Amino acid sequence: MRDFRIEIPEAELDDLRERLARTRWPDPATVDGWAQGLPLDYARELCEYWRTRYDWRRVEAEINSWPQFRTDLDGGGDDSVEVHLLHARSRHPGAMPLLLTHGWPGSIVEFLDVLPALTDPEDPADAFHVVVPTLPGFGFSGKPAVAGWGVERIAVAWAQLMDRLGYDRFAAQGGDWGSMITSALGTAAPEMLHGIHLTMALAPKPDDDDQPLSEQEKRDIAFSKDFERYGTGYSTEQRTRPQTIGYGLVDSPVAQCTWIVEKFWDWTDCAGHPENVITRDRLLDNVMQYWLNGAGASSARIYWESYARRRMDDVAVPTGIAQFPHEMVKLPRHWLQRRYTDLRWFTRPEVGGHFASLEQPETFVDELRGFFRTLR
Repeated sequence: MRDFRIEIPEAELDDLRERLARTRWPDPATVDGWAQGLPLDYARELCEYWRTRYDWRRVEAEINSWPQFRTDLDGGGDDSVEVHLLHARSRHPGAMPLLLTHGWPGSIVEFLDVLPALTDPEDPADAFHVVVPTLPGFGFSGKPAVAGWGVERIAVAWAQLMDRLGYDRFAAQGGDWGSMITSALGTAAPEMLHGIHLTMALAPKPDDDDQPLSEQEKRDIAFSKDFERYGTGYSTEQRTRPQTIGYGLVDSPVAQCTWIVEKFWDWTDCAGHPENVITRDRLLDNVMQYWLNGAGASSARIYWESYARRRMDDVAVPTGIAQFPHEMVKLPRHWLQRRYTDLRWFTRPEVGGHFASLEQPETFVDELRGFFRTLR
């Protein structure tokens, strides 16, 4: 474990502002709204704010207020990657260790607003020691130089990480790729886990399923099918040609910003505009995790590594699942129970989407407190 602080040279921020000033903009969409992607007027407004008013030093200081480290992990392979992490220990000695894993296009920024409530709750019985690693190829983690860093290898690396931190038993939570990695951890190292909590739980449809679906479940499946039809172009590109899309994302801040922010419109419960639920600064805080380290291609490769080889092994550890209403994939509970064989907690919050900890931080914290309270 090596102590780490983020200290971006001012020259890099100047370079960002200069690139934004030189942007060659496309023509506007031929229809109103977001049907063809992020609207030109909003893209220009957002990027002008990024160039002239956004304060990177604010979030840099915020992240640096938490203990940070980098450490080499190999995930059981031949080549290691230096992984960046936050390690926010609670002042309460009986706190439960909790591993939080983000996905794409998220980052550790997803969890900054919930760290105080998780580490220092009113009731010490709800306290957590929180570990937030950055996925390999993302943010301030190193970039894999060889193929093989998919979901299962990252899960093994996370087990190594928690052992290195001195936690022989811990809780884990994840959404998006974090959900898949957390599930794989439940299969690979169940003896280390008190339990897992997921906000995007996946499972195959049982071959012998003859249980009728409720009207709500039918609507959920129709919603997911619409997403698969109209909202997955990004994943097709990233799982087939991550290097090609990476050239534009690493070279152009506007490309990287719009590639990400469109997903915060589509995947959040935002009533038509992402800034209805997530502030402009937080959106850009997250984008900066990709821009500053040129992570456009390296972060996309998790799709190439894992998308077509997603495993659905049974998970026998105690499991909690929250299905937020605007999550893109919401499966029937009886499908999920076939895979998560010790499903003990299943909730459907009233509002929220894919980025639950950013959109509804209080609900997210209540979810984790409620489920893991049953396992303490």
